[in-house]
Amino acid sequence: MEDNFFEKVYAVARQIPYGRVTSYGAIAKYLGAARSARMVGWAMNASHGREDIPAHRVVNRVGLLSGKHHFEGTNVMQQLLESEGVKIVDNKVVDFATLFWEPN
Repeated sequence: MEDNFFEKVYAVARQIPYGRVTSYGAIAKYLGAARSARMVGWAMNASHGREDIPAHRVVNRVGLLSGKHHFEGTNVMQQLLESEGVKIVDNKVVDFATLFWEPN
């Protein structure tokens, strides 16, 4: 079950547009598992080393870079987002409401 769920999470994550972000909870809700945001986080953590999964575009429900400590290096998640034009201040996406992408 876990591997299958993780693959479903990755399929959604691959759709997040460049320069946009979504939340763990939005992915979980889209997959019909609204209470599984933490499992989405585990999937994102397990995806490191996979170039095809933009895990850096998945943040918590208020735009906080809560998964940043799972990336190699101190500010890699922030640097990846900033390279896509996403402004980050105090580990938070500045224009979260505008940049938020809802899976559908």
